[in-house]
Amino acid sequence: MLTRDQATAAVAAAVAERDTIQANLLELDGSFGKRLLAGATLAGETKKRWDDAAAELTRLWEIFNAYSAVIDRAVEVLPTVRRSPGPALTELTTILNEPSVRLAHASSALARGDLTGTADTTVTLAAALREMRGAFAVAARVVAAAETVWNAMSDQLQQVAADLGAARQRAGGIADDALANALALAETDLGQLRDVVNSDPLALWQDGQVDTARLGRLRERAAAAVSRAAELAALRENAGQRIAAVAVTVSAAREAWQDAMAAREAALTKVAGELPGPPDVHGLAGQLAALDSLNEAGRWSRLASELDLLEEQAAAAATGCRDAERQATALLDRRAELRGLLDAYQAKAVQCGGAEDSGLEECHDRARDLLWTAPCDLPAAADAVVAYQQAVLEFCGRRLRA
Repeated sequence: MLTRDQATAAVAAAVAERDTIQANLLELDGSFGKRLLAGATLAGETKKRWDDAAAELTRLWEIFNAYSAVIDRAVEVLPTVRRSPGPALTELTTILNEPSVRLAHASSALARGDLTGTADTTVTLAAALREMRGAFAVAARVVAAAETVWNAMSDQLQQVAADLGAARQRAGGIADDALANALALAETDLGQLRDVVNSDPLALWQDGQVDTARLGRLRERAAAAVSRAAELAALRENAGQRIAAVAVTVSAAREAWQDAMAAREAALTKVAGELPGPPDVHGLAGQLAALDSLNEAGRWSRLASELDLLEEQAAAAATGCRDAERQATALLDRRAELRGLLDAYQAKAVQCGGAEDSGLEECHDRARDLLWTAPCDLPAAADAVVAYQQAVLEFCGRRLRA
């Protein structure tokens, strides 16, 4: 039997707990996720889990109403403790500690397998609370998961839709099958993923988090289509400037070819040997002229690919021509280097007193004849200079030792 103070404290605690439960139930019932689940046409895993959760939620409210009615009765009885403490405390003890919450079960006698029993049961407040906790957990998990999926996906899907819409509008009038297919595929993927998010969001809930793999693939596909649309639209708006820029690259390649040929001819006149010719640039002019025809015909996709190809080819040709020019120039530079080296060691021979040495003079003349003969046999000349260099060093060494 509860005392008066115990009964007062227990009723106050029960009322506070009932109010907290009611606030949490109202929050769940009015939540964004619950409203969406209740109002959507669901399918798949979400439909199955929401049907179960909705049944649990209905059952939860039924239990809560019966539970709340018992709490209300306790509140009514509590003031009578002063007038009739015995009966009042007895009733409060029964209400608060013994089976007092009458629950109606929807199952039939056949389902229960009970011929004489009824569908009603009476449980304690604590047992009713346990049942409500379990039902609330089931419903809250489904609602929270679905709401998390919606929050994670909706804004991004809206952004993808906006990007695709803007791309389609900007690309209006561009007859490009590849672009049209890319946009159509991205829009199809968008529609399918939207359907999943709206009708079966829990299909995207894996291991306690949102599975964004499909969203990632959609964003990549949409970004590629948007980028392509922007590229072709920009080309349509600035085709003349783009062609002019490529023309500059082609002109630079032709100038580099002329420089390389001039350097090659000069080198081969003065130095014997073989030099690879620079890359051929004669076809670039024809490719450049074809760009104007594509521009006039509005063939933007073909124009874009041809521009990129021609720009790449012209840049590569220019690089190859400059490399060929450097190779030709390097031969002349090597000859000049050998000439300078020969002169330097001749001066050294004079300093060592070898100006009249016939051996040194013969060695020097042989190297000089090779270096000043056109075309110059550069390998032979290099060997002759090295031989003269060694002869001078040996001569100077003997003079020092003497």
